[in-house]
Amino acid sequence: MALATSWLGVIALVSAACAAAILLRFLIKKPPLDVRAKLLLLFGLGVFPALAAVSSTVAGMEATTHREFCGSCHVMGPYHENASDPQAQSLSARHSRNPFFGDRSCYVCHADYGMFGYAMTKAGGMRHVYEYWLGGYRSMTLEESKHAIHLLKPYDNHNCRQCHTTTVHDWRRIPDHQSLEAELAANRVSCASAGCHGYAHPFTKADGAQAGGAHPVPSASPSLSASPSASGGRP
Repeated sequence: MALATSWLGVIALVSAACAAAILLRFLIKKPPLDVRAKLLLLFGLGVFPALAAVSSTVAGMEATTHREFCGSCHVMGPYHENASDPQAQSLSARHSRNPFFGDRSCYVCHADYGMFGYAMTKAGGMRHVYEYWLGGYRSMTLEESKHAIHLLKPYDNHNCRQCHTTTVHDWRRIPDHQSLEAELAANRVSCASAGCHGYAHPFTKADGAQAGGAHPVPSASPSLSASPSASGGRP
């Protein structure tokens, strides 16, 4: 995929250069509008710009699904470092070591998996760009950002259930899973809360309710943290 993305970038640059060369030639030489000139203009104003737009958009969208991109803003640095740490035991780190997630773990875990999930996730990502450059996040210290930046809405357990289906024996054998099944399905209890599998990022918020997104479980059994579903597997 990385190779394909690189080639798309090359195609975008070459197409843009060809379109610019054709247009500059017409602006400078101003040749008569014969069939050959019209054909060149078709490529200069239509084909090459469209090819450049499509290939650059696809390459850019693909690049934004990688964890390296997510960590490029300084306020996201600690999250990126923790998720990439081979020794870390947070949810984000353990899932990032799973080949299914790989270096796309931020996107896979936070994407909207609805019918228009890819497009809506990317559209929502533009809010992050706005907040970072125009909303004040860029000027924040890391300590300030930990208290000021939070999820726009509670983290949806359905994202977890894309892999952890909650239907196989390894999941259902945990007593707390069974007793909280309705609450988990309704997002009244978060899988990523202090009493369950722990926050996805260990330093996310001083306020635990913001860190997990939904409501934590005050007295869940310690057996939860040792269950296979907490290890980055896919029950």
